[in-house]
Amino acid sequence: MFAKSEEFPDSTFVEDAAVLTPEFAVITSPGADTRNGEIVEIESVLKDFYEKFNYIKTPGTLDGGDILQIENHFYIGISERTNEEGPRQLKEIVESEGYQATIVPLQKFFHLKTGIAYLGNNAIIVAGEFINHPEFDQYKKIIVPEEEEEYTANCILVNGSLIIPKGYEKTKRQIEEAGYKTIELEMTEFQKQDGGLSCLSLRF
Repeated sequence: MFAKSEEFPDSTFVEDAAVLTPEFAVITSPGADTRNGEIVEIESVLKDFYEKFNYIKTPGTLDGGDILQIENHFYIGISERTNEEGPRQLKEIVESEGYQATIVPLQKFFHLKTGIAYLGNNAIIVAGEFINHPEFDQYKKIIVPEEEEEYTANCILVNGSLIIPKGYEKTKRQIEEAGYKTIELEMTEFQKQDGGLSCLSLRF
């Protein structure tokens, strides 16, 4: 799903406004006050697809970019935009629906998915603070080389192909050697606003 509202310029980064599962949707509470209007619009769109909604309530804040789902396990980051209360609420919501959840305080990254993505089959791609993070030791890892930006760790698996940002040849080679088909997209302009591939879509 792609969305954009002229009234809310940051709504290009549609992922931050909702967290989706096959069974229910969670409308978030973005950490930037200027984005709060986005959740009204995203809920109206999602009503075409969902009947069951949950909500993150203030004073909790939660950006969808801080949520990584690996099968039935949610990893929820605490970041500049997501405070401790938001993840607590989301953890309670998903666990009540039969999922597992772990809260992961961030040290450097803007969002959790700035430096990690799930590739299916118990594999992840990681950069920076997540390379040796104990919460992710159980997964097979593709590690972004130090000489390439952590930005390349933000990628999305769609219909059997891994969509990756263009221009990171060493990481691309590792991904392809691991057996993934890649599709490169030019992301330069979105990167200027700290936006990655996962930020630009909601997948469910």
